[in-house]
Amino acid sequence: AAEPDGTGRAVVQQNPDIQDCSSAIEQRRRLEEKAAGNRFAIIPYKQNYFIPLAYNTTPNKGPYLARDTDLNRAEVKFQISFKAPLWEKIFSGKGTLFAGYTQLSFWQAYNATNSSPFRETNYEPELFLAFDNDIPVLGVRNRMAVVGVEHQSNGRGEELSRSWNRVYALFAFERGNFYFALRPWYRLPESRRSDDNPDIEKYMGHGELYAVYTWGRQRFGLMLRNNLRAHNYGAIQLDWSFPLFKKIDAYVQYFNGYGESLIDYNHASNRIGIGVIFSNWL
Repeated sequence: AAEPDGTGRAVVQQNPDIQDCSSAIEQRRRLEEKAAGNRFAIIPYKQNYFIPLAYNTTPNKGPYLARDTDLNRAEVKFQISFKAPLWEKIFSGKGTLFAGYTQLSFWQAYNATNSSPFRETNYEPELFLAFDNDIPVLGVRNRMAVVGVEHQSNGRGEELSRSWNRVYALFAFERGNFYFALRPWYRLPESRRSDDNPDIEKYMGHGELYAVYTWGRQRFGLMLRNNLRAHNYGAIQLDWSFPLFKKIDAYVQYFNGYGESLIDYNHASNRIGIGVIFSNWL
């Protein structure tokens, strides 16, 4: 955890083994290094959260009409994400090879009429190489560079099947309490016969922008995605978390646009959710 030091900067308070540092990226890096030394520890990767009330004003009913399944606008949304180092201190001690896994689920928990099914679950295993940096670039500092490959699928068959494979890069920067990352990707080609979603790039584009502003223990987050085409499709996600309990923060998430899940890659969602977050980006 971190507390403000009077200037708005976050400093570590609870862990005496980690030096105070104004950089949230450096704080997380040190905590991960400490956890990696314990074989029983799980290292968080992307956000881990549980939203018991996620309300979507525009649910995507189309894929489920043939199954005669009606959808509630309110459902449960949660994400589990972790990583494990496979090979550390490579490339002059600056690089680490990781295996990562992220699972995002949408549960129609309040839809008792249809036996409260899991509407959609996305599985995302990946392998990536991360490099720690501290390079000044145009008034900001590049603190991390990543290259990786990932598979994302919803594990369904027939008309509900969605999947794709990507290679990607990620460049993380910081300036004071502001952090942002650029994540471009390239979709690996598939045969026309096996491609469940041949037009997914039309809606998901070729990359994302992430940004986080820290103010004490509060986190304000932004995700932007755009296809950069004349027929414009994109997405925005806004996050706000603040202390609730010692190891759990309250979490508010707003999403608007395409691709909240794979089954919704070509459908625009408008969702607000309130819940708790166990590990944030920073």
